[in-house]
Order: sequence, then structure tokens, then C-alpha cells
Amino acid sequence: MKTVLILNGPNLNMLGVREPHIYGHETLQDTEDMCHDHAKTLGFSIDFRQSNYEGELVTWIQEALQKVRGIIINAAAYTHTSIAIHDALKLHNCPIIEVHFSHPKDREKFRHISYIEPLAITTIAGKGAKGYLEALTFLENSIINNAQ
Repeated sequence: MKTVLILNGPNLNMLGVREPHIYGHETLQDTEDMCHDHAKTLGFSIDFRQSNYEGELVTWIQEALQKVRGIIINAAAYTHTSIAIHDALKLHNCPIIEVHFSHPKDREKFRHISYIEPLAITTIAGKGAKGYLEALTFLENSIINNAQ
């Protein structure tokens, strides 16, 4: 079975509570459950994780080397600050998809820069938890097209 690593950065554990007018009412557990269900229909298994700590995210990215078929990452605030996460992602040859619940480029100016975007095959933003499902489908299509 194909494994996809889905990483979530700081404060995403507070979804459903934190600024629902921006991030929606779904919790991170709701998002994880939807991802497991959708991944199953695509023939994926997922490793879904969240951390408020940059170093832990970097470690998980490193540990996934040669073990996953793709990475979906919502680095949250670290999207705009973490060269360490960028450098860890550069180790991978698998497709990387950047996901955001909101549209960072429509928000404060400091959210307009992404250190993930140059490494991603696409960015899906502003679709809430459904963006993760779109990312899984996009990843499936990318893996199939690369296998041919």
C-alpha cells in the first residue's frame, strides 16, 4: 500500500476553536477522519501528524525519507518562516503538496511568502478541510502519471 505523510503545523490542533470565521468549524480530528476515508478509496494509507514544534516536524520529514509516496503539508505559521522545514523537504524525491485552510496570500503581508511553495507540485488554499481531500486526489493522479 502507498503511504502518504500528512503534516500539520502549529495551532492546527486548535481548529474548530481558533478563528472559525477564517479556518472553519471542522476540527483537526474531523480532517484526519476525512483523510483516512478518502485515502482508503484511493488505495493509500496515511500517516497524519500535528506538532507545534518545528524541530519535530523536521524530524518526521527526515524519518519519512524513502518511506512515503508523497507528502501533504500544512506547515501553518512555519510556512512563512521555516528554512529548516524547506531544507528537510528538499531531501525528498516524492511529490509534495502544500495545503492551507485559508488563503494566506489574501491575509496579512507576512503570510504572502511560503518556503514550502517552491518545492510543492501545487498549493491548495482556501478550501478548508476539503483541501486535504483534493490534495490526496491530486497526489494520486501525480503518482499514477509518474509511474507511466
